[in-house]
Amino acid sequence: MRAVYPGSFDPFTPGHLDVVNRARGLFDEVVVLVAVNGLKQPGTDPEERAAAVRAILPVEWTSVTVAAWRGLTSAYCRRHEVGVIVRGVRNTSDLQAEYRLAGMNQSLGVPTVFLPTRPELAAISSTAVRALGK
Repeated sequence: MRAVYPGSFDPFTPGHLDVVNRARGLFDEVVVLVAVNGLKQPGTDPEERAAAVRAILPVEWTSVTVAAWRGLTSAYCRRHEVGVIVRGVRNTSDLQAEYRLAGMNQSLGVPTVFLPTRPELAAISSTAVRALGK
């Protein structure tokens, strides 16, 4: 089964990498989907962020690909025959927001699997990484 792991990934963090690593153990193929989120204003365009993610992924992870996408994740899944969405959750706030999205995606025909973040990575967010980089 193919899975998609969508996000704005601005930037891609150690927590994101951990979710991809665990997802590739569960699914035949994982697509890291660098998506546009209208609520966020990333510093670079999706193609640049996708290139940055590709540069971070270990070359031996041959079952993992990266794609940039503008549109609904469920539309990507239907177009590319992806059976499940993977989402990492760091805390209960993440879970509440992700649960709402999962319900919408389920109604569009694509289920979601949640992978909890390892405790030692839970405090690392893209926002925190960007703040440290300034």
